[in-house]
Amino acid sequence: MDYINKEENQNEKETESPLRLVFGDATLGVCGNAGNFHYIFSYVTGGLESLAVNGLEWLYRTPRPTFWRAVTDNDRGSGFHLKSGMWLAADMFIQCTGITVAVDGKEIQLPCAPENNRYTGEERTERIKITFIYETITVPAAKATVAYEVEGDGSIHMTAGYCGVEGLPELPVFGLRFIMPTCAEGFVYKGLSGETYPDRKAGGIPGIYEVEGLPVTPYLVPQDCGVHMDTEWVEVYRGSSLDNRKKGAAEPSKLRFDLGSLAFSCLPYTALELENASHQEELPLPRRTVLCIYGAVRGVGGIDSWGTDVESAYHIDGGKDMGFEFWIRV
Repeated sequence: MDYINKEENQNEKETESPLRLVFGDATLGVCGNAGNFHYIFSYVTGGLESLAVNGLEWLYRTPRPTFWRAVTDNDRGSGFHLKSGMWLAADMFIQCTGITVAVDGKEIQLPCAPENNRYTGEERTERIKITFIYETITVPAAKATVAYEVEGDGSIHMTAGYCGVEGLPELPVFGLRFIMPTCAEGFVYKGLSGETYPDRKAGGIPGIYEVEGLPVTPYLVPQDCGVHMDTEWVEVYRGSSLDNRKKGAAEPSKLRFDLGSLAFSCLPYTALELENASHQEELPLPRRTVLCIYGAVRGVGGIDSWGTDVESAYHIDGGKDMGFEFWIRV
């Protein structure tokens, strides 16, 4: 393989290739020549375990496919949660069943122990792609994939796919959930104003909007909120860290997600945390940032006092394939 050739032209290769690879026993490390980004992919957790940019860690948990949003008043009124409740379990528990690694477009044997012993820790490449394959605990089971393709400048091209299975109920959402270590100071996005859903976006005005903090709509009963449709990009900015080596606030930093025209929400709670609270005071103290990027979102309905089912155009068929892609920019 050219990228691990340690003979002639090695110095030239190292100069030209912007990414250094570190093949651990159960992890794959990727870092840039300038040292401004360091990524760790875990074969154990089944995804990206660390995303450190300019010394600030952006991940608290490995990103996973998400299938659930907290039940809304209309979901309860129409009985949607009773028909599709298995997606809540799928959102909580999912198994990684396969991993592939491709270096400069060429697939290699999974470099976990003992295969990783043939590498030096100084291998370099132009780009690397790691794909994780998951299986849901639904009956019948379905498969989902998440692929990370890291470019030389640290940008990550992400693709997510869902393989539909006949007999599965409709989904609330299909997306990816990123949990960040601390609460963000806020976020800026280019898209529609306010909270929007597929069947509730006619009043949204396109523009660039800044949101301070991580606001949660104060419904009497906590439920899904804060979705923004047709978003071109979103930037999350933080000035706090869990790194004990840093005294006080960390240097302000931001992470940009180029979405094309996807939906997202940025809240201090997961869907499960919202689901577990029957009243606002039962919500835990905000500690994390939960950014969900959605390729598909079910409508919220609300046609007649929150009871009639969502119009058919805004359902998500569990039997159909779907996918989406976006970029993480550092």
